[in-house]
Amino acid sequence: MGHAESDLLDVERIREDFPILQREFDGEQVVYLDNAATTQTPEPVVETIADYYRTTNANVHRGLHQLSQEASVAYEDAHDRVAEFIGASGEREEIIFTKNTTESENLVAYAWGLNELGPEDEVVLTEMEHHASLVTWQQIAKKTGATCRYISVDEDGTLDMDHAREVITDDTAMVSVVHVSNTLGTVNPVSELADIAHDHDSYIFVDGAQSVPNRPVDVEAIDADFLAFSGHKMAGPTGIGVLYGKKHLLEEMEPYLYGGEMIKKVTFEDATWNDLPWKFEAGTPVICQGIALAEACDYLDDIGMERIQRHEEQLAQYALEQLRDEGDVETYGPAAGTERGGLVAFNLDSVHAHDLSSILNDSAVAIRAGDHCTQPLHDKMGVPASARASFYIYNTREEVDKLVSAIDDARQLFA
Repeated sequence: MGHAESDLLDVERIREDFPILQREFDGEQVVYLDNAATTQTPEPVVETIADYYRTTNANVHRGLHQLSQEASVAYEDAHDRVAEFIGASGEREEIIFTKNTTESENLVAYAWGLNELGPEDEVVLTEMEHHASLVTWQQIAKKTGATCRYISVDEDGTLDMDHAREVITDDTAMVSVVHVSNTLGTVNPVSELADIAHDHDSYIFVDGAQSVPNRPVDVEAIDADFLAFSGHKMAGPTGIGVLYGKKHLLEEMEPYLYGGEMIKKVTFEDATWNDLPWKFEAGTPVICQGIALAEACDYLDDIGMERIQRHEEQLAQYALEQLRDEGDVETYGPAAGTERGGLVAFNLDSVHAHDLSSILNDSAVAIRAGDHCTQPLHDKMGVPASARASFYIYNTREEVDKLVSAIDDARQLFA
């Protein structure tokens, strides 16, 4: 690992931007370890939201008055800022604002999949996909007659890349793959998968919900055709997601939603569509959320995405080592010392994950428990649910220690 925590981030300074971390439950200061679900929002982003509503609130692209003009410029600039954050040289035309990663997945599945897939086509996913990807493509396949195939996950929690090369064939129309597993912490080789897909004239959709918030992601370097992520997992507000798509693909696709803003000309007989990205942003869009997401990009870039990645990885490795020292704790995903994201899923023998989460809550330790929207993966692992601790820029080793101590309390309670 090589770096002390203080060499990476000034965590105590960062924590000052998150007043919620000072909350106490029954005299215990909260330890928030549910960041893979939703991260907390720093003061600069909160202030951006408040400032928008105090000074700029108006609809975009629909008014000639000063407030509308200011809101429109800020909203358009937000697209450009997000494009810069993920390395999209096509700028705003390749960035569509949605509600979340799930809506971004559905946008492509309906706007592209319904028109392009047929009974002769296959969609390739992985066994570790989030339901946002798996269920979406599964249902689109049913509507179009296409077939879903799955790249297997090895016992060590990594993708079987030999199997990937067998499954992705000339019949493959789309490969949809999670970049970082929200259950296993596995970092998938998306660039290599993109190469395989493109060798077979297939497209690749990358679910970046667990990667864009905590590591440098360059959509052009990995050659993703589509990539999706959510603002609420990267210090931004809820209600804002992003779909990146290569410009020529977005231009060819039909709209997913119809109504105001996404049109250019309407008659009683027909309509024509607006330019990118507005063609896919029907109705009043997520104006304030988009502007606040741009501020979140600034906040994270000021810290440094490489440093954020190292910090998260070190905390996950430390947690993994501490938990695996406990003989009655089973962890899932790649082993300690190997590459993995900033989360650890685990189970305590003879204690259901939901019970464990409830007991940890009594010690003000907030974790996730359940199947994490990966039911088929949990079925493969042979467990109905797992507990998950996930880390972000404001978490510390001391909080990991408190997690381990709270697990020991649960062990004693069920002894």
